[in-house]
Amino acid sequence: MEEITANKMPLIGDPAPAFKAKTTQGEISFPEDYKGKWVILFSHPADFTPVCTTEFMTFASMMDEFKALNTELIGLSVDSLYAHIAWLRTIKEKIKWKGMENIEVTFPLIEDIKMDVANKFGMIQPNASNTQAVRAVFVIDPKAIIRCILYYPLTTGRNFDEIKRIIIALQKADKDGIATPADWRPGDDCIIPPPGSCGVAKERMESQDKDKYCLDWFMCFRKEK
Repeated sequence: MEEITANKMPLIGDPAPAFKAKTTQGEISFPEDYKGKWVILFSHPADFTPVCTTEFMTFASMMDEFKALNTELIGLSVDSLYAHIAWLRTIKEKIKWKGMENIEVTFPLIEDIKMDVANKFGMIQPNASNTQAVRAVFVIDPKAIIRCILYYPLTTGRNFDEIKRIIIALQKADKDGIATPADWRPGDDCIIPPPGSCGVAKERMESQDKDKYCLDWFMCFRKEK
């Protein structure tokens, strides 16, 4: 019972667990240091491993894109700060992959040897590994609420276009009060959330607003182009 409690992960809609941690960019205090920011907190199994290396290179190369979305990156593994620094130096000085080279990782990478932060977020999953964090991604909004959770197995690298798409879709939903359909991309039509009563539904169906159209009483869209 104790082990299950230790590894219980927070759920979508929960406040993100608070923590203080040593990182490659100094000590951070979450969520205090990230007020007003979206945050992608992600874990990786281990430094000096090939899948993780490709992921960190990709995240680092997209860092400006995420900053433009008011989004900060925080990485984590159970390795030491010394291992982190050595690995990131190796990435910058030696690794060339898919046209990327001289990649410098400047977002913080948490040292979590005692697995304190990993356990708070349920990143240690014993059936996968007792000594490595799985590939978890937590998307956390400016109010420190968890909005999306992704888990990947140890063997599978993450889809970074999807992670960015999730941020954009969540921000648009919050700003415009809409929902996004399957495979939505910026510029695509958005869904107007279903109404709370049949009366409102009929009104929506009969609306003359040229930017709105309905496929049925429960399925209305707003044109974005």
